[in-house]
Amino acid sequence: MADSADGTADRDGDAVDGQALDEVVRFTSDLIRIDTTNRGGGDCRERPAAEYVAERLAEAGLEPVLLERSPGRTNVVARVEGADPGAAALLVHGHLDVVPAEPADWSRHPFSGEVEDGVVWGRGAVDMKNMDAMVLAAVRQWARTGVRPRRDLVLAFTADEEASAIDGSGFLADHHPGLFEGCTEGVSESGAFTFHAGGGMRLYPVAAGERGTAWLKLTAEGKAGHGSKVNRANAVSRLAAAVARIGEHRWPVRLTDTVRAALTELAALHGIEARLDAPDFDVDTLLSKLGPSAALVEPTVRNSANPTMLEAGYKVNVIPGNAVGYVDGRVVPGGEAEFRTTMDRLTGPEVSWAYDHGEVALQAPVDAPVYTAMRDAIERFDPDGHVVPYCMSGGTDAKQFSRLGIAGYGFSPLKLPEGFDYQALFHGVDERVPVAALHFGVRVLDHFLRASTGRPQPGVSG
Repeated sequence: MADSADGTADRDGDAVDGQALDEVVRFTSDLIRIDTTNRGGGDCRERPAAEYVAERLAEAGLEPVLLERSPGRTNVVARVEGADPGAAALLVHGHLDVVPAEPADWSRHPFSGEVEDGVVWGRGAVDMKNMDAMVLAAVRQWARTGVRPRRDLVLAFTADEEASAIDGSGFLADHHPGLFEGCTEGVSESGAFTFHAGGGMRLYPVAAGERGTAWLKLTAEGKAGHGSKVNRANAVSRLAAAVARIGEHRWPVRLTDTVRAALTELAALHGIEARLDAPDFDVDTLLSKLGPSAALVEPTVRNSANPTMLEAGYKVNVIPGNAVGYVDGRVVPGGEAEFRTTMDRLTGPEVSWAYDHGEVALQAPVDAPVYTAMRDAIERFDPDGHVVPYCMSGGTDAKQFSRLGIAGYGFSPLKLPEGFDYQALFHGVDERVPVAALHFGVRVLDHFLRASTGRPQPGVSG
């Protein structure tokens, strides 16, 4: 048994070679240096990063396709042929765009891609150019060594995930579904990272669900007039009252299958009896006993709606005729009808609301072979780690790919040291990733992608 550069034992021998370990770091750094800031409203250009990815794939003997809905908003798709033609294909996807970063706030320039003291710095280091680099490093090693995964893999590097996905996964799913033929499951970001739960316990949450997106625009109509006069139809007051009701509302608990599985496994790991079906079960009491682990579940036990933006008026002594507000709503699987009914009630008769952007909630089975394969891959390289399912509070490109019947999971493996706040670095200042975490990640991803068998394709006996 060989020891890896990051101290983890590679139980397949040297399945991942030194070149792949070097490449995953270099590719992460190179991609960070390509500024793909997505400011929304179409203000982004992913093409340079897409061309970089396509070149690396072509060097590995693949035939990447570059696709655009809008000029410069480029996606890359390639297929790796598997050894088992009877197995359904697996989608592996990562986005190329990143959220904005203000250089003055950072200790290093956010697009430097600097590698210093065993850390790669820059916007996209965890969200999610690191995963893009892992995929590239793995498939390039397979080309060098003649390895084939067991099932077909469709690799998709997308644009526009950090906004509406209309130029990215939405465009691919709606206009190029044939590229994803045979895919039944997909893996992408926001899962399989080390979560330190206290007392030396290392968790690896694998996402098997996402809350739905419900970004709302609220509009209050009223009577314009002088600020010094009595006005019973003040649009600002009407909007403010509705926003206050929304912000103060306490949503009821709605436990989905994924969240129930997460609570059950976390409670067991902490030695807590959890009778989720008992009449007197109180999820908030259970969460209070889970310590840091509660953060994995707390945002997803109920719907949520947070007011985020207000627009009204143009002069202090003029009452405007209308006022607009925006709310970031998130909906648990199965909670859509309750969300709409509640918003009707909270906004009241004097404020209207509409979806500014909406996407479905997702849930994927945790008893599926692909989830078992993810668990096995993590525990192979960290035998003392504990893989647990969880539901993401936000969303990913898995929402758009679900239109094609693809069940989505969050699996972007990283072994992180204690004190490294991975979740805070998403969209945060000084985003960075340890080199050792990238080495661990490419080893785990390589093993999972080679070992995953998938379920038989429709009409094909297993």
